[in-house]
Amino acid sequence: MGRYLKPDNPDNCISCNICLTACPVAKATRQYRGPKMTGPALSRLRKFVQDEDTMLKFCSNCKNCDRVCPSGVPISTLNMKARGEYYKTHKHTFAEKMLSNNEKMGKLMTLNPLIAFGANMGMKISKITKMLDIIGISSDAPLPSYAPRSFYDLFRKYEQPKCSKKVLFFPGCYVSFNEPSVGMDLVKVLNHNNVEVCVDERFVCCGSPMISAGYIDKVEQNALHNITILKEWAAKGYDIITTCTTCGLILKQEYEEFFDVNTIHEYSSHMYDSIEYLQMLHNKGEFNTNFIPLNEKVIYHTPCHLKVQGFGRPSFEILPLIPGVEMEDADSGCCGLSGIYGYKKDTAPVAKIIGTALQQKIKNSSAKEGVCECNICRLQMQNGTEKRAVHPLTIIKRAYGLN
Repeated sequence: MGRYLKPDNPDNCISCNICLTACPVAKATRQYRGPKMTGPALSRLRKFVQDEDTMLKFCSNCKNCDRVCPSGVPISTLNMKARGEYYKTHKHTFAEKMLSNNEKMGKLMTLNPLIAFGANMGMKISKITKMLDIIGISSDAPLPSYAPRSFYDLFRKYEQPKCSKKVLFFPGCYVSFNEPSVGMDLVKVLNHNNVEVCVDERFVCCGSPMISAGYIDKVEQNALHNITILKEWAAKGYDIITTCTTCGLILKQEYEEFFDVNTIHEYSSHMYDSIEYLQMLHNKGEFNTNFIPLNEKVIYHTPCHLKVQGFGRPSFEILPLIPGVEMEDADSGCCGLSGIYGYKKDTAPVAKIIGTALQQKIKNSSAKEGVCECNICRLQMQNGTEKRAVHPLTIIKRAYGLN
């Protein structure tokens, strides 16, 4: 299980309370009793008692508790499993059904540019008129827009040069349907480094939005499907790249925590975050550093789901290689949005409090734009700051002078 212990065994918790000090939700509201009590402590009790627990809704699955636990207890996973059990006897809200199905919504909305345009206009009007609040979605949350064409549509039409290396790309729902330009930035940057990108259209959503909404059984179906495909490509010697830190985390760690599968090691050692992969190329002396000077200051936010993976912050090694790029560390903790957490009306106020520090840091910064690997974090960075937030790949592509 890697560094993590068996997820359904809470007895390894030593009640040290360090998880409480790291929890952004506990800092934002006194309504939440904290990760330890909601996770390991009450997991023991839930084996015998089926009382309702109002605390379950507060965990954002940011995994900061997991990151600091000295005993390696997957506290957030215990919370999410308990949430899944809760929904076996309780109905999901309309907002939870809608927010957890971005893949289905995305496939529909990107069928035609007119459909995407209509959906985006509808969301803007609903946000302005506060109609979203009626269905349980916060009008204060930064809604993503749908792209006119999906990533797969754009990828099929793009002709890559012949390269000596090949990798597999797992785009995920957000890049596939909301911001396919990030996926194309990856393709162009890797091509510029003599690496060809392959995709497999059999992939389905990693399942992270569904985990947050308590659809654990559905996530297991997606997990087993994706694991089979990932093992196939890894067996052929392909490295596997993600551009979203949340997708990377669930594919190479959370599947094992939730479903006790013991075969993810067959591909997890082949998996890299996109900037982590570029860092590896750089360490081997294979990274193309023929950059155009940009002379730009950016402010960087470290996603929670990058921190918990423990491979450092490769953007701080790669982006400063570009002449004229100055990086400011936002150093402001969790962005607060945490997937669907910041969109649900009942937890959005907590998310707003958590994200205030980051947003204020961006507002006060002289940086031209924000930079972050996490899709949802970038939305929060832009929310009310009047500054654009981009993936590090976008900066790198720009420095290569690529369209």
